[in-house]
Amino acid sequence: MQQIRVMCLVAGLMVSGVAVGQAPAAPAGPSGPAGEVQRSYASQKGNILKAADKMPAEDYQFKPTPDIRTFARVVNHVTEAQLRTCGAVNRTAPNDLAKVPSDTADKAAIIDGLKASFAECDKAFASVTDANLADMFDVFNAKRSRIGILWGTVSHDNEQYATLSLYLRLKGLAPPTSEK
Repeated sequence: MQQIRVMCLVAGLMVSGVAVGQAPAAPAGPSGPAGEVQRSYASQKGNILKAADKMPAEDYQFKPTPDIRTFARVVNHVTEAQLRTCGAVNRTAPNDLAKVPSDTADKAAIIDGLKASFAECDKAFASVTDANLADMFDVFNAKRSRIGILWGTVSHDNEQYATLSLYLRLKGLAPPTSEK
């Protein structure tokens, strides 16, 4: 019964995270499809970095139940995914990508890894224009378009932010998008 309550809470927070994470932003900068994905990425980047910073260092090994990932593992998962997808868009060789820290590394090392993945994504998202949306890349053993990869990255970041928000709430902390 306790597990069902936790799963219902997780589902509810994930749905609310999706709604908050996809709220329309006031247009600023480039318009069109390229501008839309760039603005959404910038929003998720800020949310994830603030969430990672907000969790106290001693709670990076927190997990809601024994069979669920630690907070550090979720942050490192974002790092891994971003390095892989944005590295593909940038055509960065896998050996040249930043290294993901251990899940048991300290908070500072994990955040440094996350920032390195955002640096890789900053380049990828800055490269998108309305004219090159359909450029094709090899990623995840398939051909994918630039815009498909970038929107997939935004969507994945949004899902992971919902998880980070849940962990923060379980520790009695308000997620960055809920702060007043």
